[in-house]
Amino acid sequence: MIQTLREKANQLPQLPGVYIMLDSRGEVIYVGKAKKLKNRVSSYFHGEHLPKVAAMVEKVADFNVIVAASEFEALVLENSLIKRHKPHYNILLKDDKGYPFIRLDLRENYPRMSVVSRAGKDGARYFGPFGGRGQSFAIISAVSKALLLPDCRRSFPRDIGRARPCLNHHMGTCAGWCMEGRTEEEYRRSIEQAALILDGKSAELIDTLRQQMERAAEALHFERAAELRDRLRAIEQLQNRQRVIATAFADTDALGFCRGAKSCFVVLHFVDGDMAGKDVEMMDEPLEEDAEALADLLRQYYTGQRGSWPKTVLVPCEIEDREELEKLLREAAGRRVSIERPQRGERLRLIESAALNAREEIQRRTTAAQRRTKTLEWLQKALELERFPTRIEAFDISNLGDSGIVAGMTVHVDAKPKKSDYRRFRIQNLVQQDDYASMYQAVTRRFTHYLEGDERFSPLPDLLLIDGGERHAATAVEALHALGLTLPVFGMVKDERHRTRALITPDGREIGIQNKQAVFSLIGNIQEETHRYSIEYQRLLRREAYGSSLDKIPGVGAKRRDDLIRAFHSVRAIREVDVKTLSQVVPKNTAQAVYDYFHKGKGEEPCVLSPEAPEEEG
Repeated sequence: MIQTLREKANQLPQLPGVYIMLDSRGEVIYVGKAKKLKNRVSSYFHGEHLPKVAAMVEKVADFNVIVAASEFEALVLENSLIKRHKPHYNILLKDDKGYPFIRLDLRENYPRMSVVSRAGKDGARYFGPFGGRGQSFAIISAVSKALLLPDCRRSFPRDIGRARPCLNHHMGTCAGWCMEGRTEEEYRRSIEQAALILDGKSAELIDTLRQQMERAAEALHFERAAELRDRLRAIEQLQNRQRVIATAFADTDALGFCRGAKSCFVVLHFVDGDMAGKDVEMMDEPLEEDAEALADLLRQYYTGQRGSWPKTVLVPCEIEDREELEKLLREAAGRRVSIERPQRGERLRLIESAALNAREEIQRRTTAAQRRTKTLEWLQKALELERFPTRIEAFDISNLGDSGIVAGMTVHVDAKPKKSDYRRFRIQNLVQQDDYASMYQAVTRRFTHYLEGDERFSPLPDLLLIDGGERHAATAVEALHALGLTLPVFGMVKDERHRTRALITPDGREIGIQNKQAVFSLIGNIQEETHRYSIEYQRLLRREAYGSSLDKIPGVGAKRRDDLIRAFHSVRAIREVDVKTLSQVVPKNTAQAVYDYFHKGKGEEPCVLSPEAPEEEG
């Protein structure tokens, strides 16, 4: 089947167009566009792919193509086909979420604000979209109260003078438009002011009202001036709350996209640099690389039900079809919408905020077990491991000069430490410091125990990590091969700030992990934990060695010995301080005994670790 599809793909033209992947039932499972159909389609049937792409290719029984006159035409056609077929493997935003609008028909005698599902082409004005119907009704209520507009079911001019004013008028939240004496001209002025607020022009309205108030006061029309003052205050208070409706007229949108246990697409709406709203879409991991996935999400988001567009869309990476997407948005919006990738300054901060929000949404909406599993899936993919890395073992060497060389082995199962399986080794028969010989010995001893059937050293790991570079990793591989074992081995390389920056193969090929935050954190934690464990073992042996001298001193038991070592770090330092300094740590009589021991020719500082130290301990 693959061979047949490959041959068919090789006959395609090097022209722009759309390709449609079909399964064995003839159903559309994926739609994509290409600048050169032959290159793009044939790539699916050659070489290795990421797991999700491979799963899609396995289901492809046939494909169709549509040649387009231009890359822009291909983009429009792809968009249309995805909306029509909703293919399983394409990124699909949830169209059923809905973005309500506020409708206002200024052609009516007494226009009223209402909530509708989508903007129409009936001559009325539409404001929005807003986050939900509840929010839209809350906006209408807030604007109506600020401008003393009716928020009741009475119809004008039919109900003018037919009944007493309702409770809203008595509470001061309505000007009583149902009463005789109020004119249509006054009502229209108020409703036009409402349109300015909904259009994001509150500041312009406030300036106008302030000028009118000042003119009324100068003309001694104090009642009118007081009325304008009250309205001005109400609108200023509304403006402080207006961020709730600001997505309707955001001037900048910042897009964020993050892959995790789930993938997350975030749009932050900004007005004058201040965040005014946020939209979030969670989804399974897409087939496409980040830049292509982001372009697809951007296109769907702004050409779907949303119905409004900012002046600028900020994206975190270069998008190949940027010019075609700008043209598509321009045709939909009826004006220019630019797509930009900021490199520095305030706009870069907006992009970083969008990325942070995407990561936080994934963190909040997924479990720790899901995140760990996804991290290990990434690790398996990046390291090209045959087996899922359920059990990871790591080794580190610690030494103090040419003596006291030890090794620590930590174990992580399902990306969590399993301390009951930790092991430590005291390196033997080395007359001087040699990290490679030490690593060879530690790895040999660990896996010899396994081959001899020692249950404490079972099972084998799925991945072996070595603290150090390619030579350390190669040494571990040599030790394994000498025992007839083959396991995936990688070195953990640190940067100049002593932080894990990459994994390295025994033949020197580096695999960067800094761009995958979850993997970067996991490997860094494993390296730090292994280093801590090996250092802790060495310190234990040093304390035992120091104890061989300090334990001989009358009045120095285990607790006071540990207090002295903790305070002065070495027997040499203890020997060099005076009684007064020692008495700050232990009682005066004990301090005098310690001082006398080292200054009357009785004490000798040990230079080697205790030969009785335990090995291969859990």
